[in-house]
Amino acid sequence: MTDFFAQLLSKEYFGVAMWTWSLFMAQVLLIYIVARIITAVAVKRLEKFAAKTETKFDDHLLHLLRRTTPLGIVSLAVIIALFFLPDLTWQTKYNIWRVALGVFFIQVGWWATSYLDVWIRRMLGVFRVRDESARNAMGVLRFLALVTLWSLVALVILANLGVEIAPVIAGLGIGGIAIAFALQKILGDIFCSIAIVLDRPFEVGDFIIIGEELGSIERIGIKTTRIRSLGGEQIIVSNADLLDSRIRNYRRMQERRVVFPFGVLYQTPLEKLQKIPTIVKEIIEGIEKTRFDRAHFKRFADSALEFEVVYYVLDKDYNVYMDIQQEINLELFRRLKEEGVDFAYPTRTLFVHHETDEQEEEQ
Repeated sequence: MTDFFAQLLSKEYFGVAMWTWSLFMAQVLLIYIVARIITAVAVKRLEKFAAKTETKFDDHLLHLLRRTTPLGIVSLAVIIALFFLPDLTWQTKYNIWRVALGVFFIQVGWWATSYLDVWIRRMLGVFRVRDESARNAMGVLRFLALVTLWSLVALVILANLGVEIAPVIAGLGIGGIAIAFALQKILGDIFCSIAIVLDRPFEVGDFIIIGEELGSIERIGIKTTRIRSLGGEQIIVSNADLLDSRIRNYRRMQERRVVFPFGVLYQTPLEKLQKIPTIVKEIIEGIEKTRFDRAHFKRFADSALEFEVVYYVLDKDYNVYMDIQQEINLELFRRLKEEGVDFAYPTRTLFVHHETDEQEEEQ
């Protein structure tokens, strides 16, 4: 039995004796066990420490330790064990190093993937994304990011293993350009949906105006956004067209600036005209949720002495604005009636000139 093990350990594999490989594997196993114990202890300590601090560094470190896979620890153990085993040839060490480093790059990819998921969840929370279609857009963003990430990891691993990656990169570039041209419109709308989710020019429920179309946002999709118009029909607009347009979002309005004119008859006495701005100011300041700005005798119109009033409604609700405007109109009508001032209306005065008898005879 002793001779059998002696012969087994004396055999060479890849130019290295079996007993050297056994010693190497024992070192890797020992380092792996120690690393797993250190990782477990560090996670428990960091959990308690991170709960007491407001810094982000310990949180990031804890996240990395939690996302460290056994495969990643094995690759690190192999790399470390190489420094403690001088019996291996340089070429063998180099080959093992390249394989272990390639495995470690996979671990780096898992770390990056976990941080991508954390970032997406944070964005969904920060931007308060609740619409399922918007979440789908973020899912598309995650898919594209993962494809890019793992493609880079694969290229790095191939380059580390000595594979010539220049033709691969060229092929991917040509293929990517062809796909991009073929799916240009679709990809444009997808990226626009992602931009809508991140930039939030509007959200589901917002009342917007785009060109001649107006209505409430009903759904933000990956390619299109659906708007429910005031008439009841559904308007479907591509996300790219939306972002290329000027959007008026009335839900984001903090207060509404209102400008309204009215006119009185030319026969109104001067002292009555001078009192009108004061009357308007008293009316507006007596109504809640309003802020008076100005009231002026603006101009001599064709059939009226025209006034212009500017005030603010301290509420974004359109019905509140209309209720306030109605109250102002009724009170203004009552107050001007008491002052004996009549509102102007479209009229035309015809002046007839009577010629004298002498002028008629001359004609």
